Amino acid sequence: MSAFVDAQSGGFSINLVHRDSEGSPFYNPKETPARRVGNAGRRSIGRVHRFSSRSISDPSDPDARLTANNGEYLVNISLGTPPFPIVAIADTGSDIIWTQCKPCTDCYKQDAPLFDPKSSSSYRTVSCSSNACNSLQSEGSSCSSDGSVCEYQVSYGDQSHTQGDVAAETLTLESKTGNPVALPKTVIGCGHDNAGTFSPKGSGIVGLGGGPASLVSQLGSSIGGKFSYCMVPYAAAKPTSTMNFGTNAVVSGNGVLSTPLISDPSQPTFYFLQLEAVSVGSKKIAFQGSSIGGSGNIIIDSGTTLTLVPTDFFSQLSDAVETQVTGGTKTSDPEGFFSLCYVPDSSLKLPPVTAHFKGADVVLTSDNIFIQVNDKVVCLAFYANDQLSIYGNVAQQNFLIGYDLPKQTLSFKPTDCTNT
Repeated sequence: MSAFVDAQSGGFSINLVHRDSEGSPFYNPKETPARRVGNAGRRSIGRVHRFSSRSISDPSDPDARLTANNGEYLVNISLGTPPFPIVAIADTGSDIIWTQCKPCTDCYKQDAPLFDPKSSSSYRTVSCSSNACNSLQSEGSSCSSDGSVCEYQVSYGDQSHTQGDVAAETLTLESKTGNPVALPKTVIGCGHDNAGTFSPKGSGIVGLGGGPASLVSQLGSSIGGKFSYCMVPYAAAKPTSTMNFGTNAVVSGNGVLSTPLISDPSQPTFYFLQLEAVSVGSKKIAFQGSSIGGSGNIIIDSGTTLTLVPTDFFSQLSDAVETQVTGGTKTSDPEGFFSLCYVPDSSLKLPPVTAHFKGADVVLTSDNIFIQVNDKVVCLAFYANDQLSIYGNVAQQNFLIGYDLPKQTLSFKPTDCTNT
């Protein structure tokens, strides 16, 4: 067995696998590229139902049905002693770490085996009076009927839910060096009642948000409150992206731009930014944004594919891009989801686009602005949504994105993420 890395000793890095790559259990070889991209777009809209406290979801809404278990990147973890492997969704838009557990009184069908707490020597339930239980108040923590065990309950916008026992357990991450990173006494949710629209391919969620129950918050001082990631483009031959913690997550050197991370005590999970404008060529379009609270006007989220912006802003942005595109042939999206698409031939030239965050003018490439639907079509990777503004992962590709929580800054560094 490989030696274990102590998270207290400094930094470490893990792999993130895109859910639609061939190494993912979610990969469906029968889906066309256009269908995969269309579904990713619909999942982006579905996350708004989950994120927005103002959203009232209709279970019959086809977008809302994609809300639960819908992040875009997966991480290999293990729970317990001996380690029990789980493929979990890495989600910067949620906090709690949870998986389905035996005995399952009412669970969704899961292809992989369920975690059995009785088979782990390091599993311990958490008492109602503990700090760990108090940290999960936002997750609906409560006491069991006999008052002995802390319980959690999470409901998603599409009426899906997970509930079960709060426990302390050893969580092990597979690092890029090959040495596992063991994290003893990590607070997790052991779900015994999980139902709704969860995919049978998923085994759980690793929350990476800003709330106290997230993996990032639980690692705390051991990583100096720092994490970063570098996402490869969708069309890249290498499907694996990188996530870094601690000293490995420091973003430095030439080309680094930083903007304030804006916290909202009423919504501690989310990472808010202030986007002031977007320039398309010489046309600068002011951004008012829409948010669910706080002074930030857009959430940065690794689990949302598209960048979601208010309808009026989207119209101005789309018109400016269309006006300044030269060459190529305008076409329609095969799936009927995207509104501005082109045939990406050699004559197509796209205008320069810059996202003007407070203190950081981030110059985007064509891979950040357009998403490749198939060999013949690329489409604008922005989408109109008036409930909530989200800076999605297409716009973040080939940037090293660094979060420094003590300093409350987020940094961008243009990077070839296939080499990280």
